[in-house]
Amino acid sequence: MDVLSSRVLLRPRDPARSRRFYAETLGLAVYREFGPPEQPGTVFFLGQGFLELSGQWDGSGDETGGVSLWLQVRDVAAEEARLRQAGVEVLREARREPWGLVELWIADPDGHRLVLVEVPPDHPLRRDHR
Repeated sequence: MDVLSSRVLLRPRDPARSRRFYAETLGLAVYREFGPPEQPGTVFFLGQGFLELSGQWDGSGDETGGVSLWLQVRDVAAEEARLRQAGVEVLREARREPWGLVELWIADPDGHRLVLVEVPPDHPLRRDHR
């Protein structure tokens, strides 16, 4: 798998409290913010990686502690076909999300969610903002 970038995703129980903890208590620098102002997603620098706080975890469902591993790949469809052939559990087939990214959800052997993401050519993440 050709991973272009990655990040750890946390779905905190109390998003505002977690943003304050990572920004103010730990002092992590903000890489970018997105989403609605009343509950923004925040991506922090983690040395050679990123930590994203977004959404909210209510303690239920199939997420293991509200933690996922996010892996950007060149071609989600090709990875889905390859991983299915290898017997990897697909939690949700690849599809374009309302925010414009193509996502495939798979599980590791312990049930942790891995989100494989493709950034389409027309997505704002691909645009030069200068």
